[in-house]
Amino acid sequence: MKPWEAVEVEVIRTSVTFWVLVLAGSVSFAETVGFDKDAHGAIASGWKAAVTHEGAAPRWEVVADESAPSKPNVLAQLSSEPKGAQFPLAVYQGVTCQNGDVSVKFKPVSGKEDQAAGLVWRYRDENNYYIVRANALEDNVVLYKVEGGQRTALAPKGTPAGTYGVKHKVPGGRWSTLRVLFEASRFTVFFEGKELFVVEDPTFTGAGRVGLWTKADSVTHFDDFQIVAK
Repeated sequence: MKPWEAVEVEVIRTSVTFWVLVLAGSVSFAETVGFDKDAHGAIASGWKAAVTHEGAAPRWEVVADESAPSKPNVLAQLSSEPKGAQFPLAVYQGVTCQNGDVSVKFKPVSGKEDQAAGLVWRYRDENNYYIVRANALEDNVVLYKVEGGQRTALAPKGTPAGTYGVKHKVPGGRWSTLRVLFEASRFTVFFEGKELFVVEDPTFTGAGRVGLWTKADSVTHFDDFQIVAK
């Protein structure tokens, strides 16, 4: 199978899964955001930039990317200035939900400290939310809670306390898919369609917004943000 054929098959598979979930019922909201109708040079319509821990301002912009899974546009965090434990966020304003299924395609572009891409859910504000992120420099996927601005890694179910996510190859400069299914206090993480691990945590039980996340100097492109709210 040629590379472009593999991408096409993945897009079809994702779309079929998406609509099966919708048609199955118990869905209050479903949308795929591709950024292709948004103007370049600013954050996409319906999104709001935020940051955990003040410092250098992140720069979220819609840009063209010839490698995008759905051409021509992507949403990118372009600033390489944020440092250390600063977390740039792009928060989707279209829905607030307690339970749901969120996924995104992402491409780590650059970063010396980090090359991270994350999904956020039950977002209350820039200091309180859940996040799962993949890191191309560390080759791992980790789920955290950010509570009062403090980020804490949550161990996968069935592993010792303090376990730091799972090791998994996260390719730089290439597109991958990250997904999280969140229901009550149970969160299931998928990478490239494969279930990686489950986390259980009761800290944030109410509804919140969903969105995208990066860390430090990560320059990352995002496409095909998909949300099913239940």
